[in-house]
Amino acid sequence: MPELPEVETVRRGLMPHLEGQRIARAEARRPDLRWPLPPDLVQVLTGATVTALRRRSKYLLADLDRGGTLLLHLGMSGRMLVEGASQGGFHRDPSILPRHDHVVLMTEAGTTITFNDARRFGMVDLIRDGATHPLLARLGPEPFDPAFSAGYLRAVFAGRRVPVKQALLDQKIVAGLGNIYVSEALHRAGIDPRRAAGRIGAPRIAALVGHVRDVLADAIAAGGSSLRDHRQATGELGYFQHSFRVYDREGAPCPTPGCPAAIRRIVQSGRSSFFCPQCQR
Repeated sequence: MPELPEVETVRRGLMPHLEGQRIARAEARRPDLRWPLPPDLVQVLTGATVTALRRRSKYLLADLDRGGTLLLHLGMSGRMLVEGASQGGFHRDPSILPRHDHVVLMTEAGTTITFNDARRFGMVDLIRDGATHPLLARLGPEPFDPAFSAGYLRAVFAGRRVPVKQALLDQKIVAGLGNIYVSEALHRAGIDPRRAAGRIGAPRIAALVGHVRDVLADAIAAGGSSLRDHRQATGELGYFQHSFRVYDREGAPCPTPGCPAAIRRIVQSGRSSFFCPQCQR
């Protein structure tokens, strides 16, 4: 499932082609994805201008000049494809089948932006003007927001017996983090993913906040992580998977200089956790 860096990479790739552009034509080629599409989706989008393209947690949001916002989640296999004169010599990857093109936007500038989703776990919805979507209503602060501070994390961790990894995956505590980047940040911070969130001292929490931001920034700079389906809006792969320290590296040597241990894998709440049993405590 795409995490914050993958969604942010897609947003940045779409901005030159969608933000400030008028949608001359919209198509919904099926009535549903993970959930039913709004019945008036095409009517609302056709003729609207995208005033801003934002990200909240793992969601893309396109604000419309006529009020309201288009909300999109990539799901497990969703891709945003950009085609048209603005892409020059763009050639569509033949492995991306047109039969999975579900929502298509054609701008007045001659660019076609397609939401292609083979598994249909993605979602497209409309947020009506002045409304709050239920999927966004209880999200915690963004990792790069000043509200996500050492003081904030100490307060929400206080007294919690839940493992710190599980706490960081809770979108009500911090928005956008997923399995990959929590594993990587905890290794950088030297914190065992099994440690109770309430038993982490203030200095280590402060360091953890910095490491969360650093690993996300590094991943965004690398275009995200392409493990299976993620592609940038240009069609290119992300490259952060080549910089993983622990994720998906079970049995490999710990990258910490001088550490003789190997990366270990355990299962927490149904998800794989990768960590160094010596460096992380």
